[in-house]
Amino acid sequence: MANELDQTDRKLLELLQRDGLQSMAELSKAIGVAPSTLNDRVKRLGRLGVITGTHAQIDPRALGLDLLAFVFVGWSDSVVEADFLKRVAAAEQVLECHHVTGGLSYLLKLRVADTRALEAFLGNVLKQIKGLQRTETLIVLSSPKETSMLPTG
Repeated sequence: MANELDQTDRKLLELLQRDGLQSMAELSKAIGVAPSTLNDRVKRLGRLGVITGTHAQIDPRALGLDLLAFVFVGWSDSVVEADFLKRVAAAEQVLECHHVTGGLSYLLKLRVADTRALEAFLGNVLKQIKGLQRTETLIVLSSPKETSMLPTG
């Protein structure tokens, strides 16, 4: 798919990642193509699955979600995985779930209000999973860089 993207597509993707609310007129001017051509490109990128949606980026603190944590989760019996994935998919605190290499099976990215909410998640969600053997929780003190922008070059 990457070979189907030209420099104009890549510039468009960069601009949309920076500010998805720009008008087609603003974007077409920045890229140097007609608005109708730009609109066709955006639709094509959607059909190709390059653009998978548009979302508002919200400051977690505005919602009282001040604590960011990463939780490694592990087990030895693979039968645990189905229940784990079902519970994680239903948990709104889990922003990301990654199957990882190493001594533990998955890495979760969580956003919660505070340490009490984190403790409640660990106790009411993760520790309720039968066969779960180990968790390791890292609490983020600060985030000098946090982005969802992908490099387009």
